[in-house]
Amino acid sequence: MLYSEKVFDHFRNPRNLGKIEDADGIGEVGNAKCGDIMKMYLKISDGIITDVKFNTFGCGSAIATSSMATEMIKGKSVADALTLSNQAVVEALDGLPAHKIHCSVLAEEAVKAAVKDYYDKNGIAYDPEQFKENDCEGCEK
Repeated sequence: MLYSEKVFDHFRNPRNLGKIEDADGIGEVGNAKCGDIMKMYLKISDGIITDVKFNTFGCGSAIATSSMATEMIKGKSVADALTLSNQAVVEALDGLPAHKIHCSVLAEEAVKAAVKDYYDKNGIAYDPEQFKENDCEGCEK
């Protein structure tokens, strides 16, 4: 499969690229196997993600999935952000090649890691099951 126009667009013109200096939640995930590292920054007010930025070091698919994930959670509640799935990111990008699905998994995990950091910093109780990492079995097909 070739990359969709949406993947190219988010790679060439990433949305929400950068860093939030006084972020309420920061999540960093990486995959030594593929070399991609994503860092997600959240600004949260009254349970709503008012700003989100990312820095990704990796391939074009990693940058595109990070960009799309930020677009999908900006302006949403923290609870809504936790429901973001890697499948939803892939669908929003009109698909990814099978060997790049792991990038969407990292995007989902970066969002969850940033929310978990926000919860930890603010003493907000949560179910640890919500933050179990995907083992990404089958991602490297």
